[in-house]
Order: sequence, then structure tokens, then C-alpha cells
Amino acid sequence: MRSDYEIRVAGPEHAVAVERLLQESYPTLMESSYDEESLAPALGLMTRANPSLLRSGTYYVAELSTGILVGCGGWTLERPGAGKVDAHVGHIRHFAVHPGWTRRGIGRAIYDLCERAARAAGVIAFECYSSLNAEEFYRALDFKRIREIDIELQPRVTLRAVLMRRDI
Repeated sequence: MRSDYEIRVAGPEHAVAVERLLQESYPTLMESSYDEESLAPALGLMTRANPSLLRSGTYYVAELSTGILVGCGGWTLERPGAGKVDAHVGHIRHFAVHPGWTRRGIGRAIYDLCERAARAAGVIAFECYSSLNAEEFYRALDFKRIREIDIELQPRVTLRAVLMRRDI
């Protein structure tokens, strides 16, 4: 169904639409894997568009001809939350697909674009901090589970996740 949408590089002009997509996707898709007490405070932080990602040139959106976003995601050399860089390890960042558009290849298409761009930049492996509900998606992309981790989104707001890695 690739003809239904187009994937393009995101920019700051996509901030409102990305936030809308994150707000529609994350609460619905994550509720099966997290309790309300841990998810509610995290969602307020996770559903904000990240301005540095939108300026990176390595963050993408899947957009319908109507202008509505049905997917987003990207990669950076910077490790999320730490800012550390290893020129050969990329980090998958802020992926989401609208709940009504899952299982149509959107996430995989965005990932494939990330991988091609990262390889061209000399990256040989990807890491990601997968939410518990997204582990199956990343496993289907040949990511391997390293271990469960707690991500501190801000003081006293943490979310359980899975550190995953894949050679590319």
C-alpha cells in the first residue's frame, strides 16, 4: 500500500503534525504494555515533537496526500539522553505509526530509509530503546534484545524499555 503515502524528510514545519501523531499513537499502542501509573507521566513527555530531530535531516514522516501523517521516525548518531556519539553506531529515534495504519509496512519503510542513510554515513550498527510494546516490531527488523532498562525521561519519571541492537 505504499502508494497511499509518501515518506519525506521531516522539518520544523512538521512539529504540530508529529505531535498529533505521537498523541494518537503512543497512548493507544502502549496501554497494553504499561500500567496507567507509569505511562501517564511519561506520555506527557514522549508525545512532544523533538526540535533537534526535526532539524536533523535524518527524521522522516509518512504523509498521506491529504497532509495527514501516519508514521514518523528517524535516527541520529547521538545516543538519546546522553548526547554521546560513536561514529559507527546510530540510534533509532521516536518511531510511531498511527493506530489505524499499523501493519501496512509504514514503520519498516521508514526504518529502511534510516538504514540506507546510516550506512551511507558509515554506521555499522543501530541501537534503539524500544518500548515494551514495540519490541516485536524491532525483532521483526532483526534487532536483538540486549536487556531491559529504565529510561529517565526527567527526574522521577522513568519508563521501562528494552535496549536492542542490530548490525546493518
